[in-house]
Amino acid sequence: MALIAAVALPSWSSGAPRAIVFLPGKGSHGYGSHAFVAGSHLLADALNSKLAGVRAVVREDGWPTEPTALEGASAIVIFCDANAVIGDHYPEADALAKKGVGFAFLHYALDVGNKERGAFLVRWIGGYYEQNWSVNPTWTAGFTSLPVHPITRGVRPFSIADEWYYHMRFTDGMVGVIPILTAVPPDKTREQPDGPHSNNPTVRSRRGMPEHVAWAFERPGGGRGFGFTGGHSHWNWAHDDYRTLVLNAIAWVAGLDVPPDGIASPTPSPESLMANQHAEPPADWSREKLLGIMEKIRAGKQTGSP
Repeated sequence: MALIAAVALPSWSSGAPRAIVFLPGKGSHGYGSHAFVAGSHLLADALNSKLAGVRAVVREDGWPTEPTALEGASAIVIFCDANAVIGDHYPEADALAKKGVGFAFLHYALDVGNKERGAFLVRWIGGYYEQNWSVNPTWTAGFTSLPVHPITRGVRPFSIADEWYYHMRFTDGMVGVIPILTAVPPDKTREQPDGPHSNNPTVRSRRGMPEHVAWAFERPGGGRGFGFTGGHSHWNWAHDDYRTLVLNAIAWVAGLDVPPDGIASPTPSPESLMANQHAEPPADWSREKLLGIMEKIRAGKQTGSP
């Protein structure tokens, strides 16, 4: 899909389709990892094809510079490295949140670099990745039970490997936060030396305890948020339950009714997963290799990128 340079978003009061805007950052970490643009297009395409009354668009040019670019948006999805998309536009984003615009932050977008910016995410989505408090190991999370919530409709318990961040900084007392994905990390994820991303004494003291890696948030003043710490490996979008949960969450954040069976989109083809990548594949890459990775992902046995 081509880059959408400017999007005139309709007002909700006009009865036009509800607009969901994806703001991905530039890819990093090599082919198939941190593929923010590719993942955003894949999710936007699924929403447009499976959910009536939605217009999901992907902007690849960062936070819009046009003052009216996000007028009429019902939800904004941030998928990027650290603070790469919002930059110094927190006042504009905060004004949108105060109007009830939903926000979803996926993977590394949850780590905005300092507590001042993190306080905005706490207000918008209920939590964020705080350095020297949260950690970012790669591990296979087993989600053996799911809460009853619109975001979990049509989603079965599943297991999948990803760089699942955990021990996030949430609102005081978890007020307004609804845990969606919770698992017990293996002890080995708590054994790294102390560092801003690797470990800390509090994390080590929680051995054997469950950690929340995806959550919904209902703001006290209105509006919704969603945080999802997975999303490192682009190929994980091939997992139907993983993908459905995130699609449901984006629709919920936008204020839409999630269908009783969730937003069930077809499993992406290898070609759709390889589309819109901003990195070159490895020399030994092939469609057949990706098919093998997809099979392992569905079995909960794949770790990381190719």
